[in-house]
Amino acid sequence: MDKEKFILYILASVNFTHIMDVMIMMPLGDIFMASFGISPQQFSLLVSAYAIAAFCSSMIAVSYLDMFDRKKALLLMYGGMVLGTILCATSTSYAMLLSLRFLTGFFGGVIGALALSVVSDVFTFERRGKAMGTLMAGFSAAAALGVPVGLYLADLWNWRIPFFLIGGMGSILWLLILLRFPVMTEHFAELNKNRSLFRILRAIFGNRNQLNALVLGIVLVLGHFIIIPFIAPYMTRNVGFTQREISYIYLIGGMLTVFSSPYFGLLTDRHGVQRVFRFLIVLSFIPVIAITHMPEVAIPVALVATSAFFVLGSGRMIPPQTLITAAVGKENRGSFMAVKSALQQLGVALASAGSGMIVFMDDATQTLRNYNLVGYISIAICLVAIYLATKIRVVEGN
Repeated sequence: MDKEKFILYILASVNFTHIMDVMIMMPLGDIFMASFGISPQQFSLLVSAYAIAAFCSSMIAVSYLDMFDRKKALLLMYGGMVLGTILCATSTSYAMLLSLRFLTGFFGGVIGALALSVVSDVFTFERRGKAMGTLMAGFSAAAALGVPVGLYLADLWNWRIPFFLIGGMGSILWLLILLRFPVMTEHFAELNKNRSLFRILRAIFGNRNQLNALVLGIVLVLGHFIIIPFIAPYMTRNVGFTQREISYIYLIGGMLTVFSSPYFGLLTDRHGVQRVFRFLIVLSFIPVIAITHMPEVAIPVALVATSAFFVLGSGRMIPPQTLITAAVGKENRGSFMAVKSALQQLGVALASAGSGMIVFMDDATQTLRNYNLVGYISIAICLVAIYLATKIRVVEGN
């Protein structure tokens, strides 16, 4: 295996374990509430602690990420995430688990930015779409496996086993990075030694091209994640899924995107970012409308719509992510990606809060209302993303 493929597959595997670590909490809510005697609000804090810590570490990384060899930075941050995940499995109280989830999120929050920085350093813009597709496949596999595997292992043994499993896989990957991952210091050549957080942020936000790229990243997250929080509740209450059948949504949709993401990445390289992005994002409006307006239908029919949303929803992210990585040069790429990661964490929170303010429960029927409005808003936001993508230029040297 050549060096580029090794780097890409390692990063996709790192992405897999990282996203699985993020998602593993969500299907275990009832188990945690029973085990620790906590309320739904306390459980939601367990989930959000990771995102809060990730935002904090991303902002700190803005000043320092580009000052380190990419390999050393990856070893430090990924090692901290793996250790935190293993320690989570040993938790004996709610307070201990909450603290350890914050610690895990602090290290894990920078991994996405690091992975994007490495891929952007290694692959030229003309070849980056396929690489991004492979990286996204790791995300998709985690989405597919995180929910059903977490539920199955916790049900078969106990809630600690999924954390030990992720920690074990992460430990093996960490050793592979230590022993075989190349040193990556090429970005040092153009690095400004007189760095400060204020100067870095001024350089990023004062650059119209980079600012447009950051706004595009936030808009994409808003348009996508405003749909996500209520897919499972809507399918359960309005369409007729059981709790077990909900796992089929993630399993089938996620596994399909494992294969579709690299293909969409290849299309991006062959036919251009703008053309493929416009095609996929407009096509994705069909499952968005189908899901948010769905009446009670047969489960296989509903799964066609949800799977199409997974495939096209993840696919429409690949071309703009490729474009965003090319909006900044190597010398400041890590800092830029850290800012992007922090802002997208906020975007996820805003999208979830926004959909929560729109959708409400009908007391008489116990079904969800106004989800159709969320679908229309998602489409409107995505149309803005199409316009923003045209405003981004590829920086020389990418």
